[in-house]
Amino acid sequence: MTFQIILVIHVLLALGLVGLILIQHGKGADAGAAFGSGAAGSVFGARGAHSFLYKLTAVLAVAFFVTSISLAYFASSETAALDPEQSIMTQSIMSDDDSESDSSEIPSN
Repeated sequence: MTFQIILVIHVLLALGLVGLILIQHGKGADAGAAFGSGAAGSVFGARGAHSFLYKLTAVLAVAFFVTSISLAYFASSETAALDPEQSIMTQSIMSDDDSESDSSEIPSN
């Protein structure tokens, strides 16, 4: 249940990040406004939009990374709980006695 909730939050954060990044304009966009081809002002003021959108993008990015790490943790703990023999650490190592008995089954040329 926790995995699905975090997965939904993760997808919503990803969509929010894409939307925020597309809303922001690059550094080259201000050159067009200097020659009168674009609007220099914005809803948040001439400088306020940059800091607000950048801070919001940073918060969403940190939340996205936290959900990514938590999803990886929950996915690895679920697979370990389902199949404990899948781990390399639990596999048995062949001893020398076993290898001698197996060599008799191999035909020689």
